[in-house]
Amino acid sequence: MTSELLLILDTSTTAGSVALCRGERLLAEIIVDSLANHSDQLLLHVQQILTEQQCTLAEVAAFAVIDGPGSFTGLRVGVTAAKGLARACHRPLFGISSLQLLAAALPYATLPVCAFLDARKKEIYAATYSTATGFPCLLDEPCVLPPQRFLAEMTAPALFVGSGAVLYRELIVERFGPFAIFAPGPLHTPRASSAAPLVLQQLRAGVKGDPEQLLPRYIRPSEAEIAQKKA
Repeated sequence: MTSELLLILDTSTTAGSVALCRGERLLAEIIVDSLANHSDQLLLHVQQILTEQQCTLAEVAAFAVIDGPGSFTGLRVGVTAAKGLARACHRPLFGISSLQLLAAALPYATLPVCAFLDARKKEIYAATYSTATGFPCLLDEPCVLPPQRFLAEMTAPALFVGSGAVLYRELIVERFGPFAIFAPGPLHTPRASSAAPLVLQQLRAGVKGDPEQLLPRYIRPSEAEIAQKKA
């Protein structure tokens, strides 16, 4: 199973990435942090990586996509592309949370890992994980709310990671003082390759990975849904 070829897509934030892994070993990865639409480059990056590694889509054993929370447009682009590839190749497709992806980059942390993503509107997407075993285990359900509220409800320090941790660093320091601990700078940018162990875990557990069942995890209602409720 460790030799399985995995193709992982992430368009959930501005830092889009595509990774090709042989088991947990990274073969190639493209990361582009840009406000440009990921749809313009995503499949080109997929083809570029496969060509450079002299691989074909037919050799990919499983696909994965970061399915949210995150940018509504970005999630739709990534999920649609991943479902199309998985269907065409008749391969399983696994969805990985964007918050879990951030926590996965910090295995064996002695503190809980608090993943914060900037959700705009002065809110964050947030969830807390334990990575003591090497895998991110969810401690509380992902949510979207103002950072002040989330921090006020925390009873102990954590290791903070993600764009929201960078954006609201001062609030975190104000709440925890010298006990405010942050991940190293590069880890605040999500990388598709961090999902490889999580994908393998699902493959080994016999999870089907049906592309037809995978939907984006928005958490927050869309602007259209909000407008409809007000109407």
